[in-house]
Amino acid sequence: MVGDNPVADVQGAQSLGLVAVVVRRAETRRRPAVTIEALSRVLAEAERAVAFTGAGISTESGIPDFRSPGGVWTRYDPRDFTFDRYVESAEVRRRSWAMRREFFAAQTQPNAAHRALAELEDDGRLVAVITQNIDGLHQAAGSETVIEIHGTAREVMCIGDRPRGGVPAGCGFRAPTSWAFERVDAGDDDPGCPTCGGIVKSATVSFGQSLFPEAIDAATRLTTSADVFLAIGSSLQVYPAAGLPQAAKDTGAVLAIVNDEATPLDPIADVIVRGRAGEVLPKAVQESRNAWTCQHGPPTALPRTTREPREPRGRR
Repeated sequence: MVGDNPVADVQGAQSLGLVAVVVRRAETRRRPAVTIEALSRVLAEAERAVAFTGAGISTESGIPDFRSPGGVWTRYDPRDFTFDRYVESAEVRRRSWAMRREFFAAQTQPNAAHRALAELEDDGRLVAVITQNIDGLHQAAGSETVIEIHGTAREVMCIGDRPRGGVPAGCGFRAPTSWAFERVDAGDDDPGCPTCGGIVKSATVSFGQSLFPEAIDAATRLTTSADVFLAIGSSLQVYPAAGLPQAAKDTGAVLAIVNDEATPLDPIADVIVRGRAGEVLPKAVQESRNAWTCQHGPPTALPRTTREPREPRGRR
């Protein structure tokens, strides 16, 4: 499931230097490779790959995109769930908990694409997953380093009594989402923070809410030190997140895109594979492991603390 705020935050993107004209040099670039074999070769040579995932990887686990048939915004009006409305209205907060319960009722599980990325991390070639999704399926599949730029639906957080300007101002209280459900089931349909009495909200980014700066900072650092940037199941249209593949490319990374449909960043990609992530990634990862084993023996993961960020190689 994608984050609660799929609207482009262009101002935030500009402050991070992530807005770019992504079609520049398209006319003079060579055609990208378009096969799973090409993707597997790139992954076999990777030392600091970073994966960037969007809604497409989660829909394969049965989670509808927010705007797809059966998605959240076909049953709820997104204008009712802005950050400011949540702060102002106890009724909006009550409806929000009902919406969250619907999400968890599905009991979705990681799919083959999630597991393939976890395997690539175990091999020591993938250093992190940056995701727009809030479902926690990467962690459930075994991925250890996951940056959730739109937050997580698995936890709730205190946002303070009267936060302003879309910026949470809570006391630091966080708990599993089950904590809020238990309070609602006990008769408290608008549970407050047990520490300071402030408003409690899902730890996701809602419409009109600022992105979590620590998540964006971590995503930017990982992106600009990657040697391979693998964009999976994302339309690459929502900023500032969609600026990350461009930033990776500009600092010397190989850019690979796995998606069902064309994206605005296809003209600058080195590898493009059309298809479902759950079908493409397991094959590519397995073939990359086979290639690595032929040259070096069975993959052995480097201790994560020993992996030093590479120096950016500059613009191409």
